[in-house]
Amino acid sequence: MRYDPLFMRSKWMLPLLLALSLSLPAQAARIKDLASIAGVRSNQLLGYGLVVGLDGSGDKGNSSPYTIQSLRSMLNQLGIVVPPGINLKPKNVAAVSIHAELPPFAKNGQRIDVTVSSIGDAKNLRGGSLLMAPLKGADGQVYAVAQGSLVVSGLSAEGADGSKLTVNIPTAGRIPNGATVERSVDTLFDKGHTLTLNLNTSDFTTVKRVVDSIDAAVGAGTARALDATSIRVNAPRDPAQRVGFYAFIENLEVKPGIAAARVIVNSRTGTVVISSEVRVSPAAVSHGNLVVTISESTAVSQPAPLSGGTTQTVPQSQVSANEQDSRMFVFDPGTSLDEVVRAVNRVGAAPSDLVAILEALKQAGALQADLVII
Repeated sequence: MRYDPLFMRSKWMLPLLLALSLSLPAQAARIKDLASIAGVRSNQLLGYGLVVGLDGSGDKGNSSPYTIQSLRSMLNQLGIVVPPGINLKPKNVAAVSIHAELPPFAKNGQRIDVTVSSIGDAKNLRGGSLLMAPLKGADGQVYAVAQGSLVVSGLSAEGADGSKLTVNIPTAGRIPNGATVERSVDTLFDKGHTLTLNLNTSDFTTVKRVVDSIDAAVGAGTARALDATSIRVNAPRDPAQRVGFYAFIENLEVKPGIAAARVIVNSRTGTVVISSEVRVSPAAVSHGNLVVTISESTAVSQPAPLSGGTTQTVPQSQVSANEQDSRMFVFDPGTSLDEVVRAVNRVGAAPSDLVAILEALKQAGALQADLVII
């Protein structure tokens, strides 16, 4: 494919170079990369806890009363009774939320990473340690317990005169292997006599090719398509044999179907991605800009001699309008991605102009693709 020199020199059309790579023929992919087993999924965990050991950068007692309440409750559980009249000032303590992802097949005693985020007015969690905190699932059951020292990539420093320097986010951090799994989650992998595969992206063509690939490798009738997403596969009942069976299935290579034609435009960053199947019906497009320039100046008005007047300043405005040359280009029937990029590039359209052109083509029914603007 030969590129026009103007296209290569364009500054804003650089993101479209990525789109051109989509025009290459689709390569075969493993079933492992195209689908997942129904019922085999990760689960989100959430918890609440206290981070201690901060260097005066924790929550303020007045604006974060729940931190004081949590601190009192923790001390009571440890056998330390704080008199009601004592006003705690936990400037070295911060209330935090804790979230983690429990992977499928996680067993008791295994370790998972956790992320800790401040929910109060703490300024910095660097150097803090999370005290033991339970992590619960959506059913309210405790599935893991987290504790450990935080790794915070952010940095914050503040001077006495109010000057402040912040790098990244100092109020959030991670604890690698910071939680111990206490309860495992049952999956559907060893249930029944079939496995259901769900494609990551629904596509009838891909489903048909996956079914054909499995039947060719294992035997006719092994796989059955349910819809554009799901495929039911006959599998051994013995879990040990089922593991080996799926290990064989997931490494079969399938050429996925070509996705529907789509144009994705990010109007904020100017990023444009055009799939290789985009076509344009016969259409003529005119592109031009009107530039209005307003310049302000001040003139001095002097009174006549002996008139008794005073010197005055008079504002003067100059308004000029300049319309750039309007250029028109024509799309022939079945115009391809490369030709669309070249034509739009030749008229010197900016990212905002490209969005307007694509929207107009879509409204006119000339753009044979889904237009997604984010």
